[in-house]
Amino acid sequence: MNNVNDFTMELNFTEAYRKNIGEHIAIREARCLQAQFPAVLTDIQDKDRLAGRTTWGWVGFSPHNAPPNCAYGYFCHEQKIIELIEKGNIPVEQRHGVYDMLHFWKTENTKAKVEAAFSEKMLPVLFRDELVSLPYNYKPMVAQPIYRMAGVFVDYDKLLSLGLPGLKQAISEHRDKAKTEGSDFYLYEGMLIALDVIVDCCFHYQRLSLEKARVSKDNKRAEELRKLAHVLETIATSKPGTFYEALQLSWLYTLVCGSLELGRMDVYLGDYYVHDIDHGIITEEEALSLMHSLWRLIIELFRDVDGRIIIGGKGRRNEKNADRFSLLALETMRTYGKAILPQLTLRFYEGMNPELMKKSMALIGDGFTFPLLYNDDVLVPGVAHAHDVPLETAEQYMPLGCGEIVLDHMGFGTPSGSLNVLKALDITLRNGLDNITGKRLGLPTGYFRDFATFDDFFSAYKKQLRFFIEILADHEALEYVETGKQSPYLYLSMLYDDCIERGKAIFSGGIRYLGGSLESFGSVNAADSLAAIKNVVYDRKLISPDRLIEVLDNNFVGYEKEHRMLLDSPKYGNDDAYADEMMVALHDFICNTIRDQRNRTNLDWYLNVLINNKQNTILGRWVGATADGRKAGDAMANGNTPAGGNDKKGVTALINSIVKPSHAIHAGAVQNLRFGYEMFTHHREKLESILETYFKKGGSQAMITVINKGDLEKALEEPQKYQNMFVRIGGFSARYIDLPRDVQLEILSRTTY
Repeated sequence: MNNVNDFTMELNFTEAYRKNIGEHIAIREARCLQAQFPAVLTDIQDKDRLAGRTTWGWVGFSPHNAPPNCAYGYFCHEQKIIELIEKGNIPVEQRHGVYDMLHFWKTENTKAKVEAAFSEKMLPVLFRDELVSLPYNYKPMVAQPIYRMAGVFVDYDKLLSLGLPGLKQAISEHRDKAKTEGSDFYLYEGMLIALDVIVDCCFHYQRLSLEKARVSKDNKRAEELRKLAHVLETIATSKPGTFYEALQLSWLYTLVCGSLELGRMDVYLGDYYVHDIDHGIITEEEALSLMHSLWRLIIELFRDVDGRIIIGGKGRRNEKNADRFSLLALETMRTYGKAILPQLTLRFYEGMNPELMKKSMALIGDGFTFPLLYNDDVLVPGVAHAHDVPLETAEQYMPLGCGEIVLDHMGFGTPSGSLNVLKALDITLRNGLDNITGKRLGLPTGYFRDFATFDDFFSAYKKQLRFFIEILADHEALEYVETGKQSPYLYLSMLYDDCIERGKAIFSGGIRYLGGSLESFGSVNAADSLAAIKNVVYDRKLISPDRLIEVLDNNFVGYEKEHRMLLDSPKYGNDDAYADEMMVALHDFICNTIRDQRNRTNLDWYLNVLINNKQNTILGRWVGATADGRKAGDAMANGNTPAGGNDKKGVTALINSIVKPSHAIHAGAVQNLRFGYEMFTHHREKLESILETYFKKGGSQAMITVINKGDLEKALEEPQKYQNMFVRIGGFSARYIDLPRDVQLEILSRTTY
């Protein structure tokens, strides 16, 4: 039967875990990795110049949810397996084993271990473990835990300079020293087994390459496969000496370790690339072919929010060579064609090689949604202050996923919580009750009519926000503690600073900086709502508190006059002091309150991230009408940019507004800007002047889409004609016609300059 799913790997993985359940956690993880790899590795496809594809099993181990199937820590996709059982898509001889496996992992998976350790304060609040788009199991939500160890940036320089044998030798020396001193050496033993697993993966693909070369009828393809086989054998037995070998090792390690980010590729591959080009070892055409293969693998294996490749920026040890590789990466993007990945990111600064920005702007002008632009002159000091690290450490900042910032292979800061800032305002108006279900969701701080002044109401709102922030900070800290108890994450620990030297795993005291981040959504709408409440209810007294609640409860139907008053209140994005000061006040409170959590947890930092993927739309579906004039269920504003269409006074006013919130107290904020093609074709100098002004005024980052609003409208009517139209959503790009209808409409509502 074609639809039968074989569970051999999952059953073997479970058996390995059970056999080693009483062993040191490093040994147990290593034995499980042996069962997982190379079993989940998939075939080399026809155009692949690099080896390394996976189809993760329904049970396994990974830092976080790498697609497809993978999840956090020791995971088991219970619901998916149940669906297969119900459809009869399991071999008869495996059914009893699969039933037993399901029962075993129900309490043994890493997520379950964390939830079992919840405090009494967490239990009634953190009832959801993922962000979902459908309401069939709807529960009101302000704070949500997210289970993952995301944002993995391992030390590729160390990996490539030592190679697998050199890394093994270094770990062996530490193990032997630990044995001599009578200290714990099992972490090192686990690392050595894990390295052998990667070596096995190299030889697995080497054998596969040679077999495919033997049967290939295409002489050119057969030669490519033999060359690939030689590269795989080389990196299994010695450190890489060529660009091809370094690229292959870095990709395979990325895949096996479960990272979805490739880091400062211009730094760790630049020297190899320049050496091989300058010495005639490789041609530009060959290098481009290899990079195209990398692009294809990332696009086919990663999700839309992942696959960060960072180029440019301060703090590079080999700037000239890195710049030459950066130009190769930009050329790869141009010649490969428009796609949603990889998330190529240009860090730039005053005095940088101008060719990098010139080529980047040409790509953006041609309708590419990459590279993303990050301003080091603003972000390096901002990161230093927010993360409380030296400037030279801050120079190694890394944007990940949707825009969160961590520190390259020395600081971890998984975003493991979500805060719906607008929903928190919604319940503050109603004494902590959810207006959809009527159930208590937050603190009983009083009904809106009870607040005599705006300051009293704002204080109650802050109290609600602080309540949820503290719970999410506690959850983040707890997640690390429980994760560290169950597994050392061997592939991460051996390539994160200080872990080997300290003899401790990454989440158990090994890493230099263990931080965290909290994803917040809806701040702009909340600020605009606060401004409207202050303006219309308290300052001008045009609407009474009870009347406002009545207006919102009825979604403005029959209250058109009041709706117009609220819509006409000052809005963020127009350089209006009344609205912008409210946004800054809310931003400062949220960011500083989150940042202060490091004083009451074991985290080195805990920071807000104002990023948005589709969650501004998805979470907005379950927030009622709000005082900014937004109707129930409508999308919230994206990131740090105004709600769609609210910026009415031009791009200069927009820029003046969005640079006001501080970039020194958070760990990432996205700024979506959309320009029409005419700005690039007929007013290029004006556009470049606008962007230069924005960045000089303190703009930290820009995600730019060049597209005409009319084309978006046409794509809704005739999607088949717009297959290659890509847009920035927030922290990621997507094909416009593939998005849910309400997400499409939210993007359409944004202002085009």
